[in-house]
Amino acid sequence: MTDTERATESTADGITAHYRETESERVLTFESAGGTAAIAQNIEGYAMLKVRPTADGDELERYYGFDMALDHAAELLGTTPSALPVPEAAADMGM
Repeated sequence: MTDTERATESTADGITAHYRETESERVLTFESAGGTAAIAQNIEGYAMLKVRPTADGDELERYYGFDMALDHAAELLGTTPSALPVPEAAADMGM
């Protein structure tokens, strides 16, 4: 991890969330037995959220609201949005 990255992790009900900041993006990745899902936003925090199957995967959809992005991520994992552990550092994602 470089000095320009900051990571935070949270785990609940078999799902682990990893939040990190790179030079260009804020990335929240979820991992479970059901697979992976990622939500990304530009580092400035004003752009739409991109939902991806993995942190580096192709964009599946864009959302303005964090709740809608979490709903899509939960769908990819086969769970509910309330089951996703969101690290405090990622709680302000979205427009």
